[in-house]
Formats: sequence, structure tokens, C-alpha cells
Amino acid sequence: MKLFIHFFWLSFLLCTVSVSGQKTSDDSLGVIIKKANQEIYNNPDNVIKIGKKLLKNEKDSKKLIRIYLLLSTAGFAKRDFDESLQYIYKARELAKKTNDPKIQTSVLMTVAVQFQQMDLLSKSIETLDEVDKYLAKLPDDLSLKHFETARSFALRGMIYKSQSNPEIALQEFLIAIKSFEKVPDQKTTYYNQSIIYYNIGTCYLTIDEPEQAQKAFQKSINIARLIKANSLEAFALKGMSEIPKQKHQYQAALDFLLEAETLSKNIGDLTLNEGIYKEMADNYLAMGKQNLYQIYSKKHIETRLEREQNELSSINHALDIHNVESQKKNKDMITQYHIFILAMLLSGALVFGSFFYFALKIRKRNQRDQEEIKKLFSS
Repeated sequence: MKLFIHFFWLSFLLCTVSVSGQKTSDDSLGVIIKKANQEIYNNPDNVIKIGKKLLKNEKDSKKLIRIYLLLSTAGFAKRDFDESLQYIYKARELAKKTNDPKIQTSVLMTVAVQFQQMDLLSKSIETLDEVDKYLAKLPDDLSLKHFETARSFALRGMIYKSQSNPEIALQEFLIAIKSFEKVPDQKTTYYNQSIIYYNIGTCYLTIDEPEQAQKAFQKSINIARLIKANSLEAFALKGMSEIPKQKHQYQAALDFLLEAETLSKNIGDLTLNEGIYKEMADNYLAMGKQNLYQIYSKKHIETRLEREQNELSSINHALDIHNVESQKKNKDMITQYHIFILAMLLSGALVFGSFFYFALKIRKRNQRDQEEIKKLFSS
């Protein structure tokens, strides 16, 4: 069930782009990004082309942030974590210069999501703590605050789930759902709600509550169909296949998986394909269909190796960026230390100079007084 961890956050990246764009203005860029968002789950390559074209002529920092997040999301859809990470860091650097807590919150949430995807949980939690500081600055009646609060609970839920705490994860997911329901424009949360219900279903499976899991998966499927998100529907169908599989109803499980495979063909999501192929191989093996088992087992292994290679590349890039940031922090600390030492030396020189000046002044005055006294006595 670990595969669902990686899928969950693609939607949250998408909604960051969507919400930020809609809240800023209803300009032409917002319209283009909105249309691009609708293709992310089905044609991420085209979204990348659109994003790179938008970058060529754009100079405005806030608009550039939206474009970078769009490109990052499309990269996630293809599981090209390395490229996705680079665009996120570009967005973060620009966000630091805006001094806008709304933008900083959304971008940092996206960074936290990326770290969680790469299993860099300590970095994710560290970033989430930073997000909380910016969330506290936002007014309570702001839609974005509910949206980002929901994402924060959901991300913490994912971290608990990855640490084998499904009960606590469920609590976080249910709070996230309630927070999303407070967002006035529900259309902006459908992607998120579909995926959260999928993850709720997997949690219920983990704690052996298949009936609750089936309800959650069905909610995920219904929402995914409502917004025509093939990737989300395919994941929910894969989750649903677990229920008949546990009852040894392998053909019923395969019916769900075959539908999921059809939906996923043009998406290029390695994690999704890996999960579908593995489940299909397991079910064919249980049915004694060796030829089909070998076909899908081979597909599963090949897809897993490709995904792992992509993740390794992105982790190496993340470590490079972390090292650069650490070096920058060290240089800043050394610079501050040198400034401190210089300030201390200047302060010491000033104090010593003042002391020397006053000592010299007092000495001259004493000499003058002594001369005056001599004159008095001599007279």
C-alpha cells in the first residue's frame, strides 16, 4: 500500500496552482493556467509545453511563481521528480522576495509536499512548521487559509501513515476533509477530496474495515468521474480491487484493474502503472494464468525500476540544493561572525580612544592646574 503515498500529493500541487491563480486575478494567464490544470492528469506533456512557452515572455514575479508551480505539477504527473523539484525551488526563491504570506504559504506547502514525496520526512515537517507561521498571519475568513490548513492536516496524515500509524492518519484526513468543506468554491477542492477519500480507504483496509474502505473508495471514484480526472479514478479503482481480492474473488478484482489500466494508458504516471501491474500480476497468479502473470510481472518490474531511477535522480538533486543552501547559511554565519568581531574591535577601539582622550584631557588639565598653583605660590 505504500504506492498510494506517492500519488496523494500530485493533486495538492495542482490545487496550489489553481487556487493561487484564481485568487490573484481573472487575467489571461489565469485562464490559460486553469485550462492547463484540466489536462495535467491526462496530458502532462502538453501542460509542460504550455508552461515553458509562458515562461519566455513573463517578467512578473507572482505570475512566474504560478507558472513554475504549474510546471512542477506537470513534472509530478510524469514522475519526473528532478525537474519538478527544480521548478519548486525557483518558485520558492521568488516567493521569499514577495513578502506576501499567502504566496509564501502556498509555495512552502508545495515544497513540504515534495519533500514528503521523496521520503525526506524531517525536511517536510520542518517546512510544515514554517507554513504554520505564515498561516497564523492569514485572516480566519480567508478561503486560502482553510485550503492550506486542510493540506497541512492531510500532509501530516500522510506522514503518520508512512510511519505505520493509520488510526492517527485517519483523524488527520477527516479533519482535512472538514477544512476543505469550508472552502466556498468547492470545485477547487474536488481533486483533493477525491484523493483524500482514496487514502482514507487504504487506511481502513490497513485496519481491516473493508466496508468503510469500500465507501471511501466509491466516494473517491464518484468525485473523480465528476471532474473527469482519469488518474484519480484509476487509483480509486485500484484501491477498490483490494476488497474482492481479499475475498478471493480474483476476476472481480481484475475487472476493476482492467478498467484502471485503460484509464491510465495516456497518463504516464509510473507509480499508478506500477501499482496496477503488480495487482494484476498477483491476481493472475492466484487464478493460475501463468502467461498473463509473467507479462504483468515483467511490466511491474520494469516500471518500478524506472520510477526508482527517477526518484534517485531527484533525491541527488535535492541533496545538491540542500548542500548549496547549507553552504550559503555557513557563509552568512561566517559573515555575521566577522561583522560581530569587527564591531567588537571598533567598539573596543572607540572605548579605548575615548578613555585615552579623556585621560589625556585630565592630564593636561592637571598640568595646567599645577602651573597655576606654582604661579600663585611664586607670586
